[in-house]
Amino acid sequence: MDHQPIIQVESLTKRFGDFSAVDAITFKVGKGEIFVFLGANGAGKTTAMKMLIGISNPTSGKAHVAGYDVFTQAESIKKSIGYMSQKFALYDDLTVKENITFFGGIYGLSGAQIKEKTALMIEELELHEVAHQLVGALPLGWKQKISFSVALLHNPKIVFLDEPTGGVDPITRRQFWEMIYKTAHNGTTVFVTTHYMDEAEYCDRVSIMVNGKIEALDTPKRLKEQFEVDSMNDVFLKLARG
Repeated sequence: MDHQPIIQVESLTKRFGDFSAVDAITFKVGKGEIFVFLGANGAGKTTAMKMLIGISNPTSGKAHVAGYDVFTQAESIKKSIGYMSQKFALYDDLTVKENITFFGGIYGLSGAQIKEKTALMIEELELHEVAHQLVGALPLGWKQKISFSVALLHNPKIVFLDEPTGGVDPITRRQFWEMIYKTAHNGTTVFVTTHYMDEAEYCDRVSIMVNGKIEALDTPKRLKEQFEVDSMNDVFLKLARG
């Protein structure tokens, strides 16, 4: 992992009227790092991510993603990142291959590149038997793994994953995290939001959000030492209960 920051955030804030969904958060993420936003539903994780990927305008603060300003260079950010949404990632009424082709075109890949990437993805994920099936007919775990791979089609500098393992079984979650490790090992920064406490154990650093604020940020090991507990779940409980 390269500790040179690829994401730099300073006092980033998002307000809706008098309500601060994200309240002056500050942090940095290094190249090739697996960085996790951990928090309960409604803590502000997804709202913060939407500002970083250029689809929601911040109220105030500063942030640079892949060298681009979130206020003035949102389109450049979108071209430099991959993104896997919590609720929508693939088209259910297209086949696996059709989805790969469609998103490859969206990302600006040539026909030859799309063909090469499709063959590679089918081989790596062992999709030979389902490549021509509609995505809507596949189990959720398969959809999530394909979605992640599609988000990496254009070799982005950073991939943002919003609650990527929500609703899948523990074995599939572990397989998904193995894909995350491989991606980070290849130099891509992985930014993940999750409410699964055990997933925080898998990352390089974890930022714990409570009510829109970052209440703790460090490696899992140091956080457990700091709060004198044995698990990230216990760390979170101490913070959430004040």
